[in-house]
Amino acid sequence: MKRISVLGTLVLAGALTVAVAAQQAPPQPSVDNLTVEKVKDNLWVIRGGGGNTAVFATAKGLTVVDTKSPGWGQPLLDKIKTLSDKPITTVINTHTHYDHVSANVVLPATVEIIAQENTAKMMPNTTSVTGPGDTENVFKTNPGKGLAKRTFKDKLTIGTGADQINLYYFGPAHTGGDAFVEFPALRVMHVGDTFPNKGLPIMDKNNGGSGVEYANTIMKAVNGVKNVDTLINGHTPAQTTPADMKEFAEYVRDFVAHVQAAKKAGKTAADAVKEWTNPAKYAGYSVPITARATAYAQVIMDETK
Repeated sequence: MKRISVLGTLVLAGALTVAVAAQQAPPQPSVDNLTVEKVKDNLWVIRGGGGNTAVFATAKGLTVVDTKSPGWGQPLLDKIKTLSDKPITTVINTHTHYDHVSANVVLPATVEIIAQENTAKMMPNTTSVTGPGDTENVFKTNPGKGLAKRTFKDKLTIGTGADQINLYYFGPAHTGGDAFVEFPALRVMHVGDTFPNKGLPIMDKNNGGSGVEYANTIMKAVNGVKNVDTLINGHTPAQTTPADMKEFAEYVRDFVAHVQAAKKAGKTAADAVKEWTNPAKYAGYSVPITARATAYAQVIMDETK
């Protein structure tokens, strides 16, 4: 009986392990694993497979903002075809990270790819992100494909009237080339991973990002782009508002101040993270992952003189 009982326990444990592993496994690249939300009559968000992708229908064709992770290119194109018969004419990448640029390599050569000038320089070589570590770079295995050919420094406007899109750069934050993409006729802006979700963001010093300047940069976006009601974020399951981004900036600022105070007291980055808890006023904010938070605390300490 004991043998049968032990065997049954092992079989059950094995089944549970397989079930948990299945739950934790990332979704496989498939059009069925991408979801669509209509934001406005001619603007959609496609979620899954990496960063949130925006699809904007203009008179001339489709403008796509961010193109997801490696392997998700064809599923993304297939999903876009369910939204409109118009061709993709333009892609805008908000920053250099693999989960926002990788499907660029499967786009037709006729598509114009646009990025902030710092991002365009980083895209071919980005292989490590501060905090998460090594990442895949599809441009190295697909030379000559998918890189940004059109760039801007501080601001670029494409299209006119209802089709107008404004691109802005306000300084280093998540990376050193974060683009804010405004659809003024719709009062919507895609903010990429400058405001990815309600939690501690990646401060990617390896790719030009900044901890100390992070909150200042996104507040420049809040104050500098006035006529916006809705934000498309890098990884949230729903849209947010400029008021949410202002609160997020305050959260980042509070974390930075905490780390700087720890440095002044002679403590380490690990000490600072160990002593940090999300203030109660930031309800719904995720608890920082210790290893990543320690990396960002170190970025802040290194930047603080």
